[in-house]
Amino acid sequence: MIPYIRRAAGFCLLLLVALLANAARVQLFEADELNSNSANRRTTIDRYDQPRGNIVVGDESVTGSKDTGEQLAYERTYRHGPLYAPVTGYASQTYGTTLLENAEDGILSGTDPILAPLPLWGDITRSRQPGGNVVTTIDDSVQRAAYEGLDGRRGAVAALDPATGRVLALVSSPSYDPEVLSGTGSAVTDAWARLNRSASQPMLNRAIRQTYPPGSAFKIVTAAAALDAGVVNDPDADTDTPSPYVLPGTSTTLPNEARGCEKASLAEAIRVSCNTVMAHLGVQVGLDGMLEAVGRFGFNDNDLKIPSRVARSNFDSDMSDDQLAQSSIGQFDTTATPLQMAMVASAVANGGDLKRPQLVDRVTTDDGDTVRSPGPDSYDRAMNPATAQQLQRMMVEVVESGTGTNAAIDGVTVGGKTGTAQHGVDNSGTPYAWFISWAQAPDTGRPAVAVAVVVEDASANRADISGGGNAAPIARAVMEAALAD
Repeated sequence: MIPYIRRAAGFCLLLLVALLANAARVQLFEADELNSNSANRRTTIDRYDQPRGNIVVGDESVTGSKDTGEQLAYERTYRHGPLYAPVTGYASQTYGTTLLENAEDGILSGTDPILAPLPLWGDITRSRQPGGNVVTTIDDSVQRAAYEGLDGRRGAVAALDPATGRVLALVSSPSYDPEVLSGTGSAVTDAWARLNRSASQPMLNRAIRQTYPPGSAFKIVTAAAALDAGVVNDPDADTDTPSPYVLPGTSTTLPNEARGCEKASLAEAIRVSCNTVMAHLGVQVGLDGMLEAVGRFGFNDNDLKIPSRVARSNFDSDMSDDQLAQSSIGQFDTTATPLQMAMVASAVANGGDLKRPQLVDRVTTDDGDTVRSPGPDSYDRAMNPATAQQLQRMMVEVVESGTGTNAAIDGVTVGGKTGTAQHGVDNSGTPYAWFISWAQAPDTGRPAVAVAVVVEDASANRADISGGGNAAPIARAVMEAALAD
């Protein structure tokens, strides 16, 4: 009898060991898979059982959390929702997260290991910390100036500190209130359907997720390429550009809206915005040279993040010379986000050193202790310092006596470039109005701000005047706000 008892006891012990081993396997090796399983409602309940950390602008939290008393307890709230929606995105119990709410979700939800008091604390205890806070680089007065300047018109504004890459403003218009998507139920699904049906696309982040043909604003990039490549040595000397200019290999004539463009110098071509000169210079630089130049500014970068993902700004890598000519004046398949064009202005203003754009100043625990602070980071040397100095002078002339006089600020050095981007079938769409610029206060060693503005539904009588008339006043208000801080 005893041998049978021993065998039964041994078998039971073996089953117990197998049970413990299986439990350990599940907890150690399958925990992440089970946690992420859509059928596991406990994960969802746990996610909303404590307040979410906040996104901060200046000294003010522009987000919050409210206890609904429901099973999914804490719902996201937003202060000044439409104003900051292009920065925060939404955190929805129904539709997930976007923008900063998504990029910094680990911090805001308290699951990021950086918030734990000890290494591997969360893995061992299976607990999470109170949600941390994300302090942005946004300047409230600059953000408001951009938002009020667009005044509901379709378009976007991006503003940077050229010396650090800090994003001072990120506005997309028209906007929406993310709070209407925070919870669950029919009110949320109805709001989602309404926002997605809207022809004005209020949830589209035009500042970083929409690309536009940059038009004549792109001529600053082509000018930098021509100067760096030695195609132009003296920006004030006449070029050999004929007018009219026939696109290479075709019988198509490229028109000028401006007068006096035949053999115009680079400086004059920038001041009055000559298509022919800039298209011809792009062809002389060549496709390889232009690709190298645009890459240094950030074009064709699939991985740019701020930390929210930024759409790729495009300059084709395989083109004929006639297509290259059109691309060199910001048409054909050339496209850019407003943030990308702010980077162009920023590189010029900062002596050719392009800083990587960053939207997060620091990340803190719920008690305010800093756990991450990125600091300035160089993206690339976009152009030689001497080239940047020459372009600064040319952009100042645009504002003082060229197409961008509406951006002038008394007593302040302002450089700018207007642009009008044709689009639609046979260019039948209303042109997009662009203005890129930078401003430096007197008696300061560095520029205060670089700005890009695009207005989609601009009224335009001729190219470039549209950018000067529609977008430049918005840029001026944004620069004034930055200079006042």
